[in-house]
Amino acid sequence: MATERRFFAALALAGGMAAAVVVVAPLVGAAHIDYARALAGLSPDREILFYARLPRVLLAALAGGALGVAGVLFQALLRDALATPYTLGISSGASLGAVLALCLGWRQLLGLPAVWVSAFAGAALVLLLVLGVATEGRRMSSFTLLLAGVTINSICLALILFLQNIASFSQAFAIVHWLMGGIDPVEYSTLAWLALAVLAPLAYLFLRARDFNLLAVGEEWAAARGVSVGRLMLAGYLAASLVTGSVTSLTGPIGFVGLIVPHALRLKLGADHRVLIPCSFLWGAAFLVACDTVARLALAPAELPVGVVTAMLGGPFFIWLLRSRRRSLWL
Repeated sequence: MATERRFFAALALAGGMAAAVVVVAPLVGAAHIDYARALAGLSPDREILFYARLPRVLLAALAGGALGVAGVLFQALLRDALATPYTLGISSGASLGAVLALCLGWRQLLGLPAVWVSAFAGAALVLLLVLGVATEGRRMSSFTLLLAGVTINSICLALILFLQNIASFSQAFAIVHWLMGGIDPVEYSTLAWLALAVLAPLAYLFLRARDFNLLAVGEEWAAARGVSVGRLMLAGYLAASLVTGSVTSLTGPIGFVGLIVPHALRLKLGADHRVLIPCSFLWGAAFLVACDTVARLALAPAELPVGVVTAMLGGPFFIWLLRSRRRSLWL
């Protein structure tokens, strides 16, 4: 009973904070808008609110939530406190695909922006490569998964540097800008498919939270208690890679969210994935929306890349958190 009260209290706090940030963020910006006029459909307030700020805030919320949960999952799969959504090369694969599209001057593929399509294809290719290297029959170990991911990640980064070196000045500038990570307004239809690609795998992960609790202790421990470790690791890796690749294809690589949010919650709430998974999604959403709001306002009317803001705000906060809670991060 106490566990249930603790779960609902943590969920209510996280949900309240995420809702508050998502509601307030669209109203804040360099250009003042009248909320009543926007709801009444009067221009230009309506266009600014519903076609510039709100889609951007919703994209930041989905991206932050997805990266937060992916960080939780990769840390459980690899039993590595430093694991992030980008440890196993998915982000580097997406970045390589996007950089290739920028270098070749592609604009549209399959009726969508070429950078998005190429980034997702790059993430999918890396996913298949890592699985091919790390899987032997029906077995997969966290050690070989980590080695395969880190190796392919290094190869992708080397290819990105090569393409950047041979690119023109304008292409190199576009590549650097994309690699910094950023949130831009998108169509509501794009938000709809992204929400499906993110929320469906996350619902599955939440249903398997008890098994991830056992896996976080050790593969032998989980197997001795009836968990099909190989299948669970494969499903977890596929789900986390899908949400990471989907988000990265639209926003570019945004660091720190998948590291800071899971660890901060683990310090405060413990290591139970039944609590960590939903709370990481909500706090990750709130954190990235807040960082993107700062990115919009800090140098208005110019904007900072949100990846810079997540590092500048998240890094000092996490150091303070470590100093204030001197105990193991991995329970």
